[in-house]
Amino acid sequence: MCGLVGIFDTRGERPIDRALLDRMNERQHHRGPDEGGLHLEPGLGLGHRRLSIIDLATGQQPMTSADDNLVLVYNGEIYNFAELADELRALGYRFRTHCDTEVILYAYAAWGEACVNHFRGMFAFALWDRPRRQLLLARDRLGIKPLYYAPLADGTLLFGSELKALTTCPQLPRQIDPLAVEDYFGFGYVPEPRTIYKAALKLPPGHTLTVRRGEPVPAPRQFWDLPLDPRPVSADVGAELIERLREAVRIRMIAEVPLGAFLSGGVDSSAVVAMMAGLSGAPVDTCSMAFGEAAYDESAYANDIAQRYGTRHHSERVDADDFDLLDTLADIYDEPFADSSAIPTYRVCQLARRHVTVALSGDGGDESFGGYRRYRWHLQEEHLRRRLPLAVRRPLFGALGRLYPKANWAPRFLRAKATFQSLARDSLEGYFDSVAVIGDDLRASLYSAAFRRDLQDYRAIEVLRRHDRLSDANDPLRRVQYLDFKTYLPGDILTKVDRASMAHALEVRVPILDHPFVEWAAGLPSALKVSGGEGKAVFKQALENHLPRDVLYRPKMGFAVPIDRWFRGPLRERVRGAVLGEHLAGSGLFDMDRLARLVDEHQSGRRDHGTPLWTLLMFEAFLRRSEAAGA
Repeated sequence: MCGLVGIFDTRGERPIDRALLDRMNERQHHRGPDEGGLHLEPGLGLGHRRLSIIDLATGQQPMTSADDNLVLVYNGEIYNFAELADELRALGYRFRTHCDTEVILYAYAAWGEACVNHFRGMFAFALWDRPRRQLLLARDRLGIKPLYYAPLADGTLLFGSELKALTTCPQLPRQIDPLAVEDYFGFGYVPEPRTIYKAALKLPPGHTLTVRRGEPVPAPRQFWDLPLDPRPVSADVGAELIERLREAVRIRMIAEVPLGAFLSGGVDSSAVVAMMAGLSGAPVDTCSMAFGEAAYDESAYANDIAQRYGTRHHSERVDADDFDLLDTLADIYDEPFADSSAIPTYRVCQLARRHVTVALSGDGGDESFGGYRRYRWHLQEEHLRRRLPLAVRRPLFGALGRLYPKANWAPRFLRAKATFQSLARDSLEGYFDSVAVIGDDLRASLYSAAFRRDLQDYRAIEVLRRHDRLSDANDPLRRVQYLDFKTYLPGDILTKVDRASMAHALEVRVPILDHPFVEWAAGLPSALKVSGGEGKAVFKQALENHLPRDVLYRPKMGFAVPIDRWFRGPLRERVRGAVLGEHLAGSGLFDMDRLARLVDEHQSGRRDHGTPLWTLLMFEAFLRRSEAAGA
């Protein structure tokens, strides 16, 4: 994969600081260690780091069109580039390389900004159109590849693949956005389009941003959205699913470097490996992590799949106390990021890079086919909500929730307090409660009085409300799937994988997020996705001839780490020192007495606050790193 950066003068043609552009580019060296390049002209600087995957001899960037009118820096893979090249040749365009980068250039020349509608793949790019004096920024439909930008007060526009490239510029204000802090403590990440800094933004998935010299920076324009209308289902929907999945995998197996796959032992990664094995004439390289604790270890299932399909399987055991990465994670993610599975994700990427340069993953299956347990809980709660109006449910279940003992240790369906509290809310509030890393009441209690005033009653649920207003989904499952496609998938899952893989110069491809496959899956009836209490029902049924039943129908385990035990054991003093230390106290954001009670309650065993403490720990690591960098 690659990394891109840029500096654009939106007001004129002031000289670009070459040394700054080079520092911004080198700050992302890990994304492309093979080659680097800069392009400078009055009022514009573009930088690129390359991880060579296709057309190793050519394809260097920044790339300029034959007529010198267009200049491109690009991160990603366009899987249908060969077909597009043939189409463009028929229109009269001539190619000097055999790579997808040049295809983007001439696709823009032929179709303008609508070129993005022709691309099948993952991408983020910046394209300078010299005759029109305009810069086009674009990000792929699902948000697989990242793109950050920051309009500065003097008319300069900074942009790059990672936030660290932008913060390299001393002119970027480092003021923390209070709304982003509330979003982070609600979701465990900062959802698009915000970043932790007021001055910087993420370009949302499926959006372009066209900036014309002499004009203000406009709002991004959406070119794709997840379709929500149901479509007719074929007589053999399972066979069609397999054929579509196989095609999505096939086009992602094109590479001139070693290619393999992650294999966790779960349904999605196993499905991808099964398709790869059927398409490959040689054994597939597969990589997985084994965990020291049985509750987190899926390695036996991964080994079974590896044996079934004759893969070259590479596995390493991660100790249950593999927490040495805490400071590394703060540097990788640039802003607070509280998904603890970033640790094993980093380790499996580290392992994979020793054997391959490209790895296919199974990300996206739960979002597309209704695999998360919270979807089933939501549907059950929605059934009850529809039978009783909110005016009845709110006082009735609210009172029951306050009276019923809290049992965080129990499975969700047995935690009556959580169920009662959820039923006392409207549908969106109930769903937010199921995805929030820290619930509303606890979250508010952690904040200082001054910070609560800064928030002016803003709550993280507004992120979901904003997306929900743009959705016309009446079906309860489609509605929450749409929300996850807008928030959790790009903000957590894809961010986690992109940064962890790029830290090791590993390209990860995600066939289940092939956008035609996603669109097809979105049109399937919800009853085919969640059926008889089983999530991903149609997906699992279609795979019964390819995967064993104990892989398809066993309980979902996830890619987790035992943080609750860490904070009572080997990280006991570290979490106490971080949560009660100078960085959180000095931020002015928190009620330090409440934080002290949170630590005491967890370490005494009275309550399980593992997730809130991890969220605080990663925020403290971000503050400490920012201070050390002079932010």
